[in-house]
Amino acid sequence: MRIDTKNPVITARGVTKNYGALRAVDGLSFQVRAGTCFGLLGPNGAGKSTMMKMLYGKAERTAAPDEELLVFGYDPARDALAIKALSGMAQQEDSLDSELDVLTNMLLYARFYGIPKKEALRRTHDLLEFMELDGKQRARIRELSGGMKRRLVIARALLNEPKLLILDEPTNGLDPQVRHLIWDRLHSLRAGGTTVLISTHYMDEAYHLCDELVIMDQGRAVLQGNPRELVEKNIERYALQIFTRASLAPARRKNAQIRIEEAGGMLYIYADTLPPLEKLAAALTSRDYILRQTNLEDLFLRATGKGLNDEQ
Repeated sequence: MRIDTKNPVITARGVTKNYGALRAVDGLSFQVRAGTCFGLLGPNGAGKSTMMKMLYGKAERTAAPDEELLVFGYDPARDALAIKALSGMAQQEDSLDSELDVLTNMLLYARFYGIPKKEALRRTHDLLEFMELDGKQRARIRELSGGMKRRLVIARALLNEPKLLILDEPTNGLDPQVRHLIWDRLHSLRAGGTTVLISTHYMDEAYHLCDELVIMDQGRAVLQGNPRELVEKNIERYALQIFTRASLAPARRKNAQIRIEEAGGMLYIYADTLPPLEKLAAALTSRDYILRQTNLEDLFLRATGKGLNDEQ
């Protein structure tokens, strides 16, 4: 199938999913352009994984007026197999067979797509090298580290040479070195024309990878756009993050130059210039605060009143 790069790879309009009385996804709308990385950013329980499952045909969406969900022009409710033929999916759970070795896992997966064995071997060799797993072909899954398993799941999702790669929390729980390796590989894939859709609760991951994202909370879109532009246009430039409650009193004095938020037992003080924050920081010890530029976490806090990692 020839992909029309002029039209969105994914179109979601008013998508809703209820689990009984719980509304996991609430009227979500977005579009994903070909050759870009699009992110769903939000805390655990925001509805990100549920949205992913509906895209891939693993969950049925709840009927709603004028709602629409299309992937390559196909509706997942009717054409899930057509979507899977064009897509690769790496879920949070690795679903690898722990009793088999790496090579056998890859070859078994290739059979689902009807990839001839010779071609499957070639692709497996290339993908294991791409994900820095070469030399692990005969290692059993239970012998691999968590980071290796995650890289293998992504390699497996690329076996059918997908036009769309869907990654649900791709680096959750991994150490920084492995996270950066995966980020580097995703940049390479996007540069090669693969469209990438990720869900994450790591604001630095979303900021680093995504051309555009939806910030989600309780199933709804809170903000949407390019992450750098969202931060530039919707929040002050600098933040003083104070850790200890004993240090809060000086910051609470009325000052028109600053804005104060409190979440997760910490105080966040925002300003468009550094001097007001530096003056406050001067009264604190170095272990009590961080003075930094604002980020997506701060933007989420301003929009929702809570942090990305607060209990929902």
